[in-house]
Amino acid sequence: MRVLGFGDNIVDRFVDRGVDYPGGNSVNVAVYARRLGLEAAYLGVFGDDDLGRFLGEAIAAEGVATGRCVVRAGETGLSLLRVDDGDRVFLGWNGGGVTVREPLTLDAGLLEYASSFDLVHSSVYSRSEDELPKLAGLGTLVSFDLSSEEEFRTPSYLDRVCPHADLVLLSCSHLDETATRALLAETVRRGARLALATRGVHGAVTWDGRTALTVPARRVEDPEEIVDTMGCGDAFLAGFAVSLLRDGWSASAPPRAPMVERALHEGAASAYRQCFVEGAFGRGRPCEAPSGSPR
Repeated sequence: MRVLGFGDNIVDRFVDRGVDYPGGNSVNVAVYARRLGLEAAYLGVFGDDDLGRFLGEAIAAEGVATGRCVVRAGETGLSLLRVDDGDRVFLGWNGGGVTVREPLTLDAGLLEYASSFDLVHSSVYSRSEDELPKLAGLGTLVSFDLSSEEEFRTPSYLDRVCPHADLVLLSCSHLDETATRALLAETVRRGARLALATRGVHGAVTWDGRTALTVPARRVEDPEEIVDTMGCGDAFLAGFAVSLLRDGWSASAPPRAPMVERALHEGAASAYRQCFVEGAFGRGRPCEAPSGSPR
């Protein structure tokens, strides 16, 4: 089984630690799938600066293939963060750099490459919306992270994404249960085959148009042991998706309720383990200007 992360990459600079970490939603899901035992690759654009080289080397060091990536002239995406009581706090970013400004267009060769994977994952930070119909036409599974921002919850945006997605992830820790279930229903009504909402300490819930299933969050006994929560949502998605794939999920075989329930528990366990990891997947290095701001 093979998973492809398609789209965004970024360097997460923790200003309180003075450390840069490799990351990005599409990168993280590929790395986590690889750590869970699947073959994985990342497909995207790296900047030609030092941060871009740092990202590429860190991803490759995780055993994730990067050979089809493109390097473009320009800056790498950079976000500034700090940790407050174990929770990450975003302080700003440079808009994603050349990765977002000049994203990949899937030509015939790249589509053939993508078709060799069981699951292709992308996100709202990848500017990949126009490529989703191409991916959906390959017969491979497509997952997409809809994040938490309201701009990605509008009917027009959901209509661009949902009809082409076998699985969508929504971050809903800021919503109550009623609002979360309404949002799940809306994404499925607009075309998503399966919708998954993560709600932080309140667990997670799925909806496929017929059955709602829930799982509680795995609690950390001593909150002081939490390193940070960077990547927990991505880790949940990876654990969830890998479990479904191992149980036989495919574009022609939608997951049955017992498969989804099992996958929810695997996702919760994956997110729990992520609480003890620095950054998205470690591999940090001291940054040159810890207190600097993205351009």
